[in-house]
Order: sequence, then structure tokens, then C-alpha cells
Amino acid sequence: MAKYSKKAGDKVEKAMQEKKRGQLKSGRSGKKVKSRKQAIAIGLSEARKAGAKVPKKASKKKAASKKKAAPKKKTAKKKTARKK
Repeated sequence: MAKYSKKAGDKVEKAMQEKKRGQLKSGRSGKKVKSRKQAIAIGLSEARKAGAKVPKKASKKKAASKKKAAPKKKTAKKKTARKK
């Protein structure tokens, strides 16, 4: 079963073409999009609004727990001679 619908793929493709032409603008700020990843994100966002089959965004809680590193191992400190 496909994760993304054909409609979603078309929206992303359109956003990528606009980015190539330098016509793709960011949402609020209206600045020109330079990043490929940002162009894909905009395409997927438009597809979601249009009702295409697109997986949900990863929630911030899940993303934060993934980034959490394993607890660090404690190492014994080296003892050095003190100067008098």
C-alpha cells in the first residue's frame, strides 16, 4: 500500500518546479525558498490541504524523545599529584 497518493506526488512535483524557477515563496515571510527539503514540505502541506493521502506530521513529543541520547557512562577521574 502506498504511503503517498498520486495527488500528493503531483503537488510536490509542482512545488519543486516552482523552486527551480525561483517562484516558490515561503508561507508567512514570503521569502524565496532555496532549500529542496523546504520545497518538498510545502508541496506536502498543500497536498494535505487539498485532501490528498499524506502521512501525518511527526509530533514534537515523538521527535524530542528520538533525539534523546542514551545516558552517558561515568568514567573514573584520573588522580594527579598536587603541587606544594
